[in-house]
Amino acid sequence: MSATELVFRDDPYLAACEARIVDVAEGGGLVLDRTVFYAAGGGQPGDAGVIELDDGIFLPVANAVYGADRASIVHQLAQPLDVSALVGRTVTAHLDWARRYAHMRIHTALHLLSVVLPYPVTGGQIGAEEGRLDFDIPDGGLEREEITERLNALAAADHAVTTEWITDEELIANPALVKTMAVKPPMGSGRVRLVRIGDIDLQPCGGTHVASTAEIGAVAVTKIEKKGRLNRRVRIGFAAG
Repeated sequence: MSATELVFRDDPYLAACEARIVDVAEGGGLVLDRTVFYAAGGGQPGDAGVIELDDGIFLPVANAVYGADRASIVHQLAQPLDVSALVGRTVTAHLDWARRYAHMRIHTALHLLSVVLPYPVTGGQIGAEEGRLDFDIPDGGLEREEITERLNALAAADHAVTTEWITDEELIANPALVKTMAVKPPMGSGRVRLVRIGDIDLQPCGGTHVASTAEIGAVAVTKIEKKGRLNRRVRIGFAAG
């Protein structure tokens, strides 16, 4: 398959873009030459939305995933259709922006959670209403109210969220940058993307984030679960009201 230009990587706030259909994946998914759709990975779900054809027809997209080559993004349609004749057509890719923006806010909040709880991360998941991180913590003693208060204080401080790149070799030389034990940063292309939050956090991440922590809004720790002798799952969600 042809490689897809990842427009969301440079501008996560772009809700639509023009593109061209360059291939059809097995099962009928559309491969575009460029896209604003984030492909599922790193605990963040793939985006949903619609593909608008040049004749005004809309094709609902239920999910976006990486192709087998890891260079193309497959836009999986909500209804199975024979779309082989569409290759070469010009389209506009439209995100379900409300859902994506919620992912961006939750994802950024989880980065802050890893600052509040500076323990190795063993897993995580992002949703439009809540997210979670699993921490390698030997004992309990975690207080929901205290974590919530510290998390909201960091968010309200309006830290800038920016991205930068380092080489694979630089990451290998700085292993402390990697917080997640379960998922290794994507390496092999020669460079790794880092997400920086003010002067409080810097870690490899390929997901989408808000530009400032103030955009997160109020969040709350909704549940703390014990998942094994050394594992604690901390769930957060948007605060009511």
